[in-house]
Amino acid sequence: MKLILKLLIVPLLFSLCFISFCFAQDTSIVGKWKTIDDETKEPKSIVEIYEKEGKYFGQIKELFRKPGEDPDPVCDKCADDDPRKDQLTKGMIIIEDMVQDGEKYEGGTILDPKNGKVYDCKLWIEEGKLMVRGYIAFFFRTQTWHRVE
Repeated sequence: MKLILKLLIVPLLFSLCFISFCFAQDTSIVGKWKTIDDETKEPKSIVEIYEKEGKYFGQIKELFRKPGEDPDPVCDKCADDDPRKDQLTKGMIIIEDMVQDGEKYEGGTILDPKNGKVYDCKLWIEEGKLMVRGYIAFFFRTQTWHRVE
């Protein structure tokens, strides 16, 4: 009887652990994300977020351009002392020096290559989506990015 009970309980526990693992929400920001413009709600780019020496960075890997738009834009509005000034947007590191603090990432910056402005940044996962907040003092913008498989 005890042997039969053990044979039933072990697979049941294994199954429950496996199901819990499968449905666990991924809170890591590492990976590729489709950026969605908070004003137009249209996809703008693919950004790859990676970890280097305990900090997180984001690099533009792909741009979604409309017909008639410059296929290879540069950051011509970046500050003169920013090394990204007049550099190609594709390949540009736009998120820098983010540090994980529990389930959120902060302490770094994000560049909007369209207007050349650098904002303080906060990142977090919400319902499987990456919430990206750029802010100056009390003013902020939040975008929702979608993970790319």
